[in-house]
Amino acid sequence: MTNRLRPLQNNSIELIIFDCDGVLVDSEDLSKQQLLSMLTTLGADVSPSYFDQHFLGLSYQHVQAKVQQDFGVLLSADFQQQYHVALMDLFAAKLQATLGLTTLLDQLNLPSCVATSSTPERVAHALDVTQLASYFNGRVFTAAEVPRGKPAPDLFLHAAARLGYLPENCLVIEDSPAGISAAIAAQMQVIQYRGASHLKHKPYDLSNDLPATHCISHWQQLTILLPKLISTDKH
Repeated sequence: MTNRLRPLQNNSIELIIFDCDGVLVDSEDLSKQQLLSMLTTLGADVSPSYFDQHFLGLSYQHVQAKVQQDFGVLLSADFQQQYHVALMDLFAAKLQATLGLTTLLDQLNLPSCVATSSTPERVAHALDVTQLASYFNGRVFTAAEVPRGKPAPDLFLHAAARLGYLPENCLVIEDSPAGISAAIAAQMQVIQYRGASHLKHKPYDLSNDLPATHCISHWQQLTILLPKLISTDKH
């Protein structure tokens, strides 16, 4: 049975909730590169496709449990900090905002925020390095603030509640199946962003268990799908 696209309700959207990694910043390939290199040295030969299926968009705690369960490798207490330090160095050298994002953010006429599985330190660093922090002052929410991370809806519901919006008036922009599942569970509208390096040249491959999802591969397409989100008078 083919899933049908649920229509987007342009006029009902009052808040845009952005994921960070793979949406605002083109970070997933960098994260994959660093993590797989470090896991290989510990004897966990994790493939890129396994990363995409089991790690993408999920918390470090989930990754840690999967590595132990599927590869028999127990990550040490200081592994996360070692990974964090190495990744921050890599971000400082190579991380970029996704193409055309700042033009979109400059034109938005609706409030926006960030809701991410990243740690507070990692998302702050990513937004600083890419000069995006000023767009989201005081409106960055992480999985550390809720009992359950994605694919549970907790984080998106938390962000909406903190900013005073009803779930049905929120649009989530996500890249990962876990994030899309979370948005659907939160009863929010959702668009998959496929313009970052890790999805740009891959086929649409969301699980059949998920409803078909509107996709964009460039931020200009968002303004075509939902023209009322932007003001052409802003520069």
